[in-house]
Amino acid sequence: MTDPILDPDELNRAKAELRRRMTRERTVLADEAVDAANRLAMNLSAAIAPSSGTIVSGYWPMRNEIDPRPCLSALWANGCRIALPVVPDGNQGLVFREWEPDEDLVPGPFGTSEPGPEAEVVYPQLLLVPLLAFDRRGRRLGYGGGYYDRTLASLREWQTVRAIGVAYEGQEIDAVPAGAHDALLDGVVTDAGFIEISE
Repeated sequence: MTDPILDPDELNRAKAELRRRMTRERTVLADEAVDAANRLAMNLSAAIAPSSGTIVSGYWPMRNEIDPRPCLSALWANGCRIALPVVPDGNQGLVFREWEPDEDLVPGPFGTSEPGPEAEVVYPQLLLVPLLAFDRRGRRLGYGGGYYDRTLASLREWQTVRAIGVAYEGQEIDAVPAGAHDALLDGVVTDAGFIEISE
């Protein structure tokens, strides 16, 4: 595996190139996947059993992302509180609002769906994080907005949180280009199994 790229311009170019490639590859993976969402939920349940009352953030799938909703429904049925991210105005971290599986959502920026402003703001201890690519060192390629990097950095300053990437097995690559401000994952759950990230 290669070390992270440190030159900012080189890093940005490498990430942009990888985003283009992995966006195409994820489309193929999504088209070929059979029952991926349910296998994902089974693999997460086998690896992680958060206690009742734990606040877990997920996401509403878009752009051929693997569907975490069966995971969220199972966690909710086991007593966890579920939240979805809300993209704020400006260059800030994400806000998380509580959500139950039968509640309606409102359109958000970038094609997202999110709980409305009446939903309670909460602070998750376990985050299920979407991605385009990941490696076994816990590095993740997102969409380029830096929302999860800023959010995880902020949450980790004052509480213990666990960030689990959510992906198709085929989204794993040897090394994700990364810089100093890219937040690391604690594990990755895929339709094929669970990968624990150890330092």
